[in-house]
Amino acid sequence: MAFQLDGEQRLDRSVPRTPPRPQPSGKRRWQAEYGRRLRMTDAVVVCGAVALAQLIRFGGLNYDSPLDWAGDARIGYSVISVLLALIWLVFLAVGNTWSPPVIGTGPEEYRLIIAATMRLFGLIAIISLLLRMDFARGYLGIALPVGLIGLILNRMAWRKYAARRRRNGDYLTSVLVVGRRDSAREIMRCFERDAAVGYSVAGVYIPYPEDDAAVTAESDLPILQESSVLDAARAVAADTVAIAATEHLGTQGINDLVWKLSPLGIDLVVTPGVVDVADQRLSIRPVANLPLLHIEKPQYDRAKSFGKAAFDFVFAALALLVISPVMIAIALTVKITSPGPVFYRSERIGLNGEPFRMIKFRSMCEDADKELTNLQAENEGAGLLFKMRADPRVTPIGRILRKFSLDELPQFINVLRGEMSVVGPRPPTRGEVERYDGKVRRRLLVKPGVTGLWQVSGRSDLSWEESVRLDLSYVENWSMVQDLMIIKRTIFAVARSDGAY
Repeated sequence: MAFQLDGEQRLDRSVPRTPPRPQPSGKRRWQAEYGRRLRMTDAVVVCGAVALAQLIRFGGLNYDSPLDWAGDARIGYSVISVLLALIWLVFLAVGNTWSPPVIGTGPEEYRLIIAATMRLFGLIAIISLLLRMDFARGYLGIALPVGLIGLILNRMAWRKYAARRRRNGDYLTSVLVVGRRDSAREIMRCFERDAAVGYSVAGVYIPYPEDDAAVTAESDLPILQESSVLDAARAVAADTVAIAATEHLGTQGINDLVWKLSPLGIDLVVTPGVVDVADQRLSIRPVANLPLLHIEKPQYDRAKSFGKAAFDFVFAALALLVISPVMIAIALTVKITSPGPVFYRSERIGLNGEPFRMIKFRSMCEDADKELTNLQAENEGAGLLFKMRADPRVTPIGRILRKFSLDELPQFINVLRGEMSVVGPRPPTRGEVERYDGKVRRRLLVKPGVTGLWQVSGRSDLSWEESVRLDLSYVENWSMVQDLMIIKRTIFAVARSDGAY
């Protein structure tokens, strides 16, 4: 059994199962439309920031006080404002902030905007120093921050618009995956986890003849039976080809494929075969024209740093100060509406397997733990977790507290004690830890958190495997920026009460 990438027919192909050919996604059309709208709104933001700076600093747009400099020419600030707006837009264009691979995709978009804007004002500072121009500091002090914040907010708004369109089936990038069925399935799962990115797997091309018999039984993969990668890409009208079979194609095969796909306007990406590794741990290091993907070691040591501990203490202290009236009201309500203590103290396993007592507002009837054995048959939780949507032990006020996670507010006391962090893995029970395997025990390398990736990704609706994956991803990829993003997302997740019961 043999095949070639240059279009020669494969031999001995049994049970052809070519999936229906989808309509072209129109990637180039929606990208052109999206980019055009982005340029227009960016121009409005820049012009508005410059106009606002002149209006506030000089009291009017028609104010034409000349710029004070050592030269003989006298340039009014109205002309300066027009030139500044035009040059600012040029810097955005030269800085690739409107490049199709960048717009609407990730943090790189924001980084390029900040870099282009800072380069412009750095250039202004150098020119004013060399030519002894005395720009009004208040004018530039308004234009720079207002314009930069406006550009970032504009991109955020457009990204939310694009994400909403992608979830509705628009603005999609049609992808052909080239690789083994297990690799293809993992790529599909990653795309499904983040529908806002807009990658849609239209087909899977498996270049391994020995896998042919096995894939005929795989109903969940859209397997293609074309004679080459190029024919498969045409068959599904792919916008992008994702290569997971690098060992089969080889360096020359991938280079040849780039040339063949280029006239068709099809992008080529190569998947490195790693998942759940954050951007800050990845870097490309070319060696003799061979790009090597360098992966930094896991970041869990940084999650135990003094900086994170100080942040946890300050955040928890301020949080308790702000929410103390709410906590007093909840404590009185719990005490009045059902017999038993106000707080529920449950043993949890913390950093390095050390046990501690986690504090929550009591949301169940007294001695609820004794009834757990009788309810095991009705367990709806995933893996080692016990969860019931209609748990009879939960009190009426407890249902409200659980829905909005108000029962967890006293955990900030655990943070002040140093037993928990504001952000971290879900705090496990002793019974769960005793059944951990070696991989899952990595969750204990950092302190458990009041919130975490599990909290903003579905909470009780998550499968056990997905919950573990998120916790391990946090342990391995910790950063303070990620903590701040999780805190922000927690506020919205709690307001929606997604997966809380």
